Amino acid sequence: MAVVEWKKEKSTALVTMCNGANRQNLEFAERMEVIFDEIEQDKELFSVVLTSSDEKNFSQGVDIEWLGARLAEKDFDSVKSFMYAMNRVFKRILLLPLPVVAAINGHAFGNGAMLACACDFRFMRKDRGYFCFPEVDISIPFLPGMIAFVRKAVPEYKFNEMKLTGRRIAADELSEHHVIEKACDDLSSLMEESMAFAGTFMKKRGIFGEHKKRMYKSIIAVMDEEDPEFIDSLNLFIQE
Repeated sequence: MAVVEWKKEKSTALVTMCNGANRQNLEFAERMEVIFDEIEQDKELFSVVLTSSDEKNFSQGVDIEWLGARLAEKDFDSVKSFMYAMNRVFKRILLLPLPVVAAINGHAFGNGAMLACACDFRFMRKDRGYFCFPEVDISIPFLPGMIAFVRKAVPEYKFNEMKLTGRRIAADELSEHHVIEKACDDLSSLMEESMAFAGTFMKKRGIFGEHKKRMYKSIIAVMDEEDPEFIDSLNLFIQE
């Protein structure tokens, strides 16, 4: 089984991360790129829902064990390839000429929360899972591009709190601050409401894609112009 799979349900592509905690590594990023290629080629699709098959997790973010092993082996090219590949995944979601809906079925931590923030809309179940940016506690700073696209999903005052405290937040609080569209009662209602919402979209790709391109132009510029400084130098951790 691939780490990420997808299937067509009427006019919606249901993308399912299916590798347990769905920790992100180079294989994960490359598979996501392939899937978005396939989805974009199918002109009968008008929306995407991104979720997980795991009972507890949407995505636990970066695969720290994989990353640590690559660094220990001094395989720096693989680390850089992963960072650039994840940026391509984020940019692909930001610019995809289809609405991308995150159905957050469990914990979304770090890069997992950022993956949800890159999406156009978010739903989350309220009976399980937290949304969290723990980077402040594990000495990993956000890339400039990450800061830019999270800000389009999380109000600045809330992002400030979440980024600097690392506090875990549940669906009801996220709904209150308009980070998600709705806090759903359970997994069944999460998937039902996410898929129903996605199914309301039948927008022409040309205009939808142009809207996203213009809305997120400054975000893409930050990712392209500022992120390479930190990726190429592997300035990914704070030692103090």
